[in-house]
Amino acid sequence: MTELTLTADREGERADALLSRLAPGLTRSAAQKLLERGAATLDGKPVRKNDRPAPGQVVVVRLPDPEPIGLIPQDIPLDVVYEDGDVVVVNKPVGLVVHPAPGHPDGTLANALLYHCGSSLSGINGELRPGIVHRIDRDTSGLIIAAKNDRAHLALAAQLQDHSLARTYEAVAVGGLKEDSGTVDAPIGRHPVDRKKMAVDPKNGRRAVTHWSVLARYPGYTHVECRLETGRTHQIRVHLSSIGHPLLGDAVYGAKKPVPGLAGQCLHARRLRFLHPATGEAVELECPLPDWFQEILRKIGR
Repeated sequence: MTELTLTADREGERADALLSRLAPGLTRSAAQKLLERGAATLDGKPVRKNDRPAPGQVVVVRLPDPEPIGLIPQDIPLDVVYEDGDVVVVNKPVGLVVHPAPGHPDGTLANALLYHCGSSLSGINGELRPGIVHRIDRDTSGLIIAAKNDRAHLALAAQLQDHSLARTYEAVAVGGLKEDSGTVDAPIGRHPVDRKKMAVDPKNGRRAVTHWSVLARYPGYTHVECRLETGRTHQIRVHLSSIGHPLLGDAVYGAKKPVPGLAGQCLHARRLRFLHPATGEAVELECPLPDWFQEILRKIGR
């Protein structure tokens, strides 16, 4: 049993939203289940999901011991960039789904990490699973970090919230960006018509910030570096598309015509920086651009 102490800091926020925002790794649905079971208290009294703790009030949450899940460990080759007793960092290839989902029940990074980690697992959300702290799209390659235990998971998820876990991507954008660097600060939410897509939504979206800078210019394209300040779904893809420069090969937010030699969007999570959850020391990792990315750069540079 793990006990968390959370301090409300937003006026009028529902308890389930507060838990899912402040308890690292806890989903909204998992927070609601905990509240229904009376696992959260305020001044010794149970908190209901639609209660609204005032700023400064303290909510105590008791997380149950994790239970095994039906996810099957699978011996899928992994390009491990860094690993110790607390964390593992993998260079994910294009095409590998991170979590099981409809249409992808197995063969995912989660299945591979369950096999790779063995008995060393995180139990956040009440289930034994590799603690994948953030996600990258199936058709995006690059660095992704997972925790091997609850302590590491909570610490890394907290870093994700306060932005001390830094992620830097490289991408090829369509068109020539006028400036050498810039920032897109535009909230992102579900697309109002196509619920499988995301969109800039000033009214209902969550704050999203992407800092970009030009690495190289080519006829009709720009090689850019993107640093995430926040981590919304499809953030880089949505933000660059919103300023008129979608990613090369992005069939969802850009041109529908496929690019020969490119399985998805031209986006690679190249650098990762985090504070080690056990030592507090900064860990900085970098993986090379994959061959397919370098080939794209050669083609557009001709």
